Amino acid sequence: MDANNLEALRHSASHVMAQAVQQLFPEMMLGIGPAIEHGFYYDFDGPHHFVPEDLPRIEAKMREIAKARHPFRKSEHPRAEAIEYFESRGEKYKVELINDLPDAVVSYFTHSDFTDLCKGPHVGHTGKIGHFKLTRLAGAYWRGDEGRPMLQRIYGVAFDTKEALEAHLAMLEEAKKRDHRKLGRELGIYFFDDDVGPGLPLWLPRGAVIIEELESLAKKTEAEAGYVRVRTPHICKESLYLTSGHLPYYKDSMYPPMELEGEKYYLKPMNCPHHHKIFGSSLRSYRDLPLRLAEYGTCYRYEQSGELFGLMRVRSMQMNDAHIYWTLDQFQTEFLAVCRMYLGYFKIFGIEKYLMRFSTHAAEGLGKKYVDEPELWTKTEDLVERALVAGEVPYAKAPNEAAFYGPKIDVQVWSAIGREFSLATNQVDFAQPRRFGLVYHTAEHGEETPLCIHRAPLGTHERFIGFLIEHFAGALPLWLSPVQVRVLTITDGQNAPAKGLSARLAAAGLRAEVDDASHKIGYKIRDAQVDKVPYMVVLGPKDVESKTLAVRLRDGRQFNGVTEADFLAKVLAEKESKSLKPAW
Repeated sequence: MDANNLEALRHSASHVMAQAVQQLFPEMMLGIGPAIEHGFYYDFDGPHHFVPEDLPRIEAKMREIAKARHPFRKSEHPRAEAIEYFESRGEKYKVELINDLPDAVVSYFTHSDFTDLCKGPHVGHTGKIGHFKLTRLAGAYWRGDEGRPMLQRIYGVAFDTKEALEAHLAMLEEAKKRDHRKLGRELGIYFFDDDVGPGLPLWLPRGAVIIEELESLAKKTEAEAGYVRVRTPHICKESLYLTSGHLPYYKDSMYPPMELEGEKYYLKPMNCPHHHKIFGSSLRSYRDLPLRLAEYGTCYRYEQSGELFGLMRVRSMQMNDAHIYWTLDQFQTEFLAVCRMYLGYFKIFGIEKYLMRFSTHAAEGLGKKYVDEPELWTKTEDLVERALVAGEVPYAKAPNEAAFYGPKIDVQVWSAIGREFSLATNQVDFAQPRRFGLVYHTAEHGEETPLCIHRAPLGTHERFIGFLIEHFAGALPLWLSPVQVRVLTITDGQNAPAKGLSARLAAAGLRAEVDDASHKIGYKIRDAQVDKVPYMVVLGPKDVESKTLAVRLRDGRQFNGVTEADFLAKVLAEKESKSLKPAW
């Protein structure tokens, strides 16, 4: 079934769920119920507090409605009549939606005795809502506004075949095991604290190791690609964001300003205005371009409380940021070089499925959502698309999702179990360089404004590490693992040799530690496996006597009689190559 038909199926399932809820709990009022990726949801308000035990009851009622094969019928009504109809049914949220609609005529969809405000599309009758399952409950502010009532949301998934539904449910079960919020706590990577604030992660030592490894990789990759590194402050004056144009578009996502010495200062929500200032701090020639400024800058964005989600949506983030300033004739070369950097990272992290979402503007948004430069929009979007085609980079267009200053590429990747993540961005900017008065001297002794690209191949540490935890189920490849080798002693008699071995491994460049606690060896092995340690070295009396090692991998395989030199050589080679597979 194609995407449009699946959307109609899922939208229809949301209506059937709403009818089932109101048949079981007549006092519940309706919010909204759209189709979403893989399924649907509906928001409700009223005295009944949903609990997980309600879901099977609602599902059973949905199947009863589906079995009756009630047709979906569309009708259209004047606005005043629609308001009167939904007011008579006590549906205040529907009345509010109707009042906000621009059209004088309002459409309904009716099946059986249930009618909902809706434009469609729907399947022919309720019997075609496919194979579905209600999955979870959540809270959601009405229309996403924290100042409005909190409604109760019921989520479901729906597919056209039983096999597709079962495969998706199996993926959801596996995703629960891989949930970065659960594993992040268990592996001692990060946590949140109420005294620090929501969305502000605290990185534990093991998490800091992962960050440093990723930053080291990015710095090496960028140095080889001709980037230079800069550093910028965490706060700045309001005037900078007025010049950049960010305040009118992003003020709601910024922390409130601080008043100091008659000036307003904001916590930095993005690095680009600071980098523009660095570009403009010196006279630039065409010979200086392309100029690639990179920074791991910490940014702060006031995401809505209901949108915060582990490391995937936070308020403090370290961004693998860079801005490249170039001439028009350098566009394709530089743009594709950034794309190839993404592809190189995908190979390192074993990301096999990916897609570049090419986000373009919509003409009706000019001057409101987008910079009012129609000719530049058309020209720049054409440049991006021609570069993608020339580089044979897979992409899909996403209309009306561009940045306010230019088209962008949002990089979608799929994890090892098929979950989709939006990880990174690649944004073309034709507006801000002009707003900042940035120029370079041409070969003809004139002045031109450079083009700029904002790029972040690894996104933020927060989101990328959240993705990696789920992608690898916490079992990170050796080079990224916070602890790479744990030496386990069988009796206290091996404590001294174990510490000596650990010290030699550390001196060779491995992150090694000793477990010499007075526990049985089986407990120590289980503990290391729970911690996802790639290599365990078990030291008993015979190993010390023979001067060999018993090497155990986290997948349970064990190799006895390994020499220290052989172990070091294999593990160091695995680390240096950033291999996704163990040396054994």
